[in-house]
Amino acid sequence: MTISIGDRLPDVPLAIATPDGPQPTTSGEFFKGKRVALFAVPGAFTPTCSARHLPSFVERAGDLKAKGVDAIAGISVNDAFVMSAWNKADGSDDITMLADGNGDFAEAIGLTMDGAKFGMGQRSQRYSMLVNDGVVEQLNVEAPGEYRASSAETLLEQL
Repeated sequence: MTISIGDRLPDVPLAIATPDGPQPTTSGEFFKGKRVALFAVPGAFTPTCSARHLPSFVERAGDLKAKGVDAIAGISVNDAFVMSAWNKADGSDDITMLADGNGDFAEAIGLTMDGAKFGMGQRSQRYSMLVNDGVVEQLNVEAPGEYRASSAETLLEQL
């Protein structure tokens, strides 16, 4: 079952990608008590993710925070070392990278995709969501192969 607006996020293990290495957390712990703009990508360093998706959140971080967002996070079915390198290469200090290395979060919210034909295995679909204290306020899931609904600009319009 796919998560919906009004649902509470499931509590599963994640890792925060930091320059000092992975910091274990859970989704329940990370989203508790704050309003988070979350964007998910099929993979760090993939073309659309690096050229358009992450940059939209880097460029609009100040605007999102000015409209009441406490944190901005990117998540992917990658390990914390890859997510940290991607943030260092293309991100910013305004973005927290969450590693869903085993795909537990993507599976728990019902937003997985099969990337096997690209050699990627099970991955997360591309989406964005606004989460307030662990509850989904907005959810924007992309159609396969598209990038529009999950942009920072879309979330800004919804705030």
